[in-house]
Amino acid sequence: MKQLAFEAPSVAPPSRALDEAADWLVRLNDSAATDDDRRACERWRQSHPDNARAWARAELLMNKLGGLPSALAMPSLSRPAQAGRRAAVARLAALLAAVPAGWVAWQLASERGWTAEHRTATGERRELRLADGSRLTLNTASAVDVRFDAAQRLVMLHAGEILIATAPDTTAAHRPFRVATESGVMQALGTRFSVRREGAATHIAVLEGAVRISPGGSGAPAPRVLPAGQQGRFTAEDIGNFTPADEADVAWTQGMLLADRMRLADFAAELSRYRPGALHCDAAIGELRISGAFPIADTDRVLGMLVSTYPVDAVTRLRGYWVTLVPRNISTDISPNISTKG
Repeated sequence: MKQLAFEAPSVAPPSRALDEAADWLVRLNDSAATDDDRRACERWRQSHPDNARAWARAELLMNKLGGLPSALAMPSLSRPAQAGRRAAVARLAALLAAVPAGWVAWQLASERGWTAEHRTATGERRELRLADGSRLTLNTASAVDVRFDAAQRLVMLHAGEILIATAPDTTAAHRPFRVATESGVMQALGTRFSVRREGAATHIAVLEGAVRISPGGSGAPAPRVLPAGQQGRFTAEDIGNFTPADEADVAWTQGMLLADRMRLADFAAELSRYRPGALHCDAAIGELRISGAFPIADTDRVLGMLVSTYPVDAVTRLRGYWVTLVPRNISTDISPNISTKG
């Protein structure tokens, strides 16, 4: 695993280091960049801890955005465009300073699943039919390995979220069906259930049947059975309280995000799972309550629905890669450009 995932800081490095990191990003994304340029960048990175921290943020930003956005693409450095280049570097340095700490967790989840047997990209969903007839549906940015042997049927969830509808095992061994995460192991007891990785914790909702939860820590409590219609959250060391579950929790399998008086801050966090780049919510409107059914396959349309229905604007940067939901009529030097179609 790359070390930068642990080094990316929540507090921005000094502006000098961020400016230099932005300059290196622009330089290395130029078509005229050479191996000498890349070696020089590496020497700069190793020359000071602040530089290493700034470059960790730069790599994290580029990984999340899928490369330097075209809005910041610069002409060849040999051309006389220094004023425009300086402006691009300044804008990029400002973005590096604002890289949210939550992206560290995103990077960890992405890297832990990059070699998985089955994966989905951001915004993608996929349904698999397993060898025993069980159905496995992967939500956005998810990664799993499937390991069936003579003793058990095992699904290892490395990142994201899945929905499982188990089938009876027809072999003489009657192998148990289990799902494993970093938190522990869940054994299906004839069931349909969803499992979602949430950092060091695992969220599970049982829609049919029941699931036995066994945390994996050395001091973990005894296993507990989660019955149908209940949901819970557990870590390697503890199992939280159970609360009612609902079919709405798996509306994503039908391409929908359902909200019933959901906080806008929570809604934005959920929607961001289906959208490349970054989506933020201004704290001033974070408590605004949102209701409705929203199509997760078209997040631009969802943002337009919010803008046309609620007193909010969607301010975009980098051609939609960076979106902030703000109170309507807020003073800003960047014009909203999200469609307001419903």
